[in-house]
Amino acid sequence: MTNRLSASASPYLLQHADNPVHWWEWSPEAFAEAKRTNRPVLLSIGYAACHWCHVMAHESFEDEAVAAVMNEHVVAIKVDREERPDVDQIYMSALHALGQQGGWPLTMFLTADGDPFWGGTYFPKQAAYGRPGFPDVVRTLATVYHEDPDRVTQNVAGIAEKLKPKAAPAGDFGPAQLDEVAKRVVRIYDPVDGGFHGAPKFPQTGVLEGLLRSARRTGDAGLSAPAELTLRRMTKGGIHDHVGGGFARYSTDAHWLAPHFEKMLYDNAQLLPLLASVGRETGDARLTAAAHGIVDWLAREMITQEGAFAASLDADTEGVEGRFYVWRRSELDMILGPDDAAFAAEALDISNGGNWEGLSIPNRLDERAPIDEARLAIVRARLLAERETRTRPGRDDKVLADWNGLMIASLADTAALLGRPDALALAERAFAFVTREMTKGARLGHAFRAGRLIYPGFATDYGAMALAALALAGATGDPSYRDLAARWLAAADTHHRNPHGPGFAVDADDADRLVVRPEALTDEALPSGTALILAAELKLAAFDADEVRLARLDGELAALMGLMASNVIGHGGLLNVLDGRMRLASVVVVGTGDVATALHVEALSAPAWERVVRRVGALDQLPDDHPARAGRVDGAAAFVCAGQRCSLPVTEPPALRRTIAEMTRLG
Repeated sequence: MTNRLSASASPYLLQHADNPVHWWEWSPEAFAEAKRTNRPVLLSIGYAACHWCHVMAHESFEDEAVAAVMNEHVVAIKVDREERPDVDQIYMSALHALGQQGGWPLTMFLTADGDPFWGGTYFPKQAAYGRPGFPDVVRTLATVYHEDPDRVTQNVAGIAEKLKPKAAPAGDFGPAQLDEVAKRVVRIYDPVDGGFHGAPKFPQTGVLEGLLRSARRTGDAGLSAPAELTLRRMTKGGIHDHVGGGFARYSTDAHWLAPHFEKMLYDNAQLLPLLASVGRETGDARLTAAAHGIVDWLAREMITQEGAFAASLDADTEGVEGRFYVWRRSELDMILGPDDAAFAAEALDISNGGNWEGLSIPNRLDERAPIDEARLAIVRARLLAERETRTRPGRDDKVLADWNGLMIASLADTAALLGRPDALALAERAFAFVTREMTKGARLGHAFRAGRLIYPGFATDYGAMALAALALAGATGDPSYRDLAARWLAAADTHHRNPHGPGFAVDADDADRLVVRPEALTDEALPSGTALILAAELKLAAFDADEVRLARLDGELAALMGLMASNVIGHGGLLNVLDGRMRLASVVVVGTGDVATALHVEALSAPAWERVVRRVGALDQLPDDHPARAGRVDGAAAFVCAGQRCSLPVTEPPALRRTIAEMTRLG
């Protein structure tokens, strides 16, 4: 027997469709039921690839006795945080307001009006780990709700006060402050394994990008060294899938060995350009190979039936975390034969005793001697073929506009550098799907699956898809992509302005109202919606040499500088936009033929955060006010422009690489 969630399109909600819990989706009807029955709302938020969400589901939501307690005392609402990031942000902030650390599953208790009054994350079925048993929590909170309404009202008021938008602090931020932030980050980075000290370790791609930007801005290689170390240690670690490519969400230990095994589209989208660019800049073939591995994994495992990109792969297989990805030493002998098995065991740290819960996570962290990379590639291919016969982890195949936008941009930005025209084709196909199935006029939706679109979209959707459009405009030379970026940024400006201060709001002005309207200012696993939109505004302004748009962007950044200064890690995306405003290069490639193509490839091979690329057949195809129009060319050439100044025409790729580096350095 199924519950109401059986009608959902979300794979996460469908995982709970057979629960004996009388689940509701987030809807006015659910809150009306809470009012009708005078019961509190139990809000449970998670996502399909979440390991501890599965643990709580198996222990409690699938249990008839626990479900009976829930059905008697609460109106239970289940939310997929990836479908409704606005709901997740509000109630995660409420949990923080209660002085608790966040995480998923998020378990919140609300009034029938949606006001939070208590919450937590994972609760065991019976008291354990210093946490009360979940049925006891439900009974206790329901009793408080009915018998001590003043206490509930007091909690509601206290949380609501902390959720109120705060005025943005005043402040100033310039090159000196950016340099000091980079130096502070270097001081707190782990000098052995990279990343921040301790466990768990997350990729923190925005911080890594910030360090790489700082090194290029100042010419101080010491600022990029921690980022390069982090990427190398991650690539060697078990967080990197050495058999199939791609990276897991984070490492549970301090050495990048043991991940929570879920693979998220957004992590890999943000890592791809870092690995590709640092691989090229440093000559590190392993980083470049890891970038190729992300593209290979994406093409093999993450393409939906419609040609877009799925959201994630589960950590668990058949209820066991990591089962799909780990190995026994005895398996190698059966698959590879004794010689190659011994080689693979040594190369990938696969042993009889294992390195994680008696099993082995392939990794190269403690490599002591050079490995025959060609032989290892053959062995890995054979292991992958064998692994493909295993029961696969679950895949959340909904299409998210913002996550797809990030991956589309990364593929378009790195295809030329990696020599992967197939990567560009993947990007174009996914982009076509989003524009065809997930738009209404100039507006974007957020999530699509099984013919259902969650609409209207969120701020991150507009920023990420505008960046995707501009990356494709640069990679293909097709100006229609530029026009879509401009259209989406205009829609974001119309519908997502933050009514409480600078920047943008998560949800649209015509979306269903929540208890507060969340601001899109702070980075999470993705840059904030404000950071993504302003990054796209900057790239569009540079693409067009649009001084009016740049002046407007300057006003936006000035109003946000105090916020950046108050929490540099939480606003790393905005700091990266500020760096880009100081030194983003616009590279214009003019002409046709082999020379123009070589210059175009070289321009696209520069770090994506350093440049925007425009290819035209002739200078008169540029906007009237573009400074490159004043140049003179005889045949193919490239111009590197920063502000209202452009380089002399460049006709050779090595010279173009040097010119981009020179014009993007401040120090």
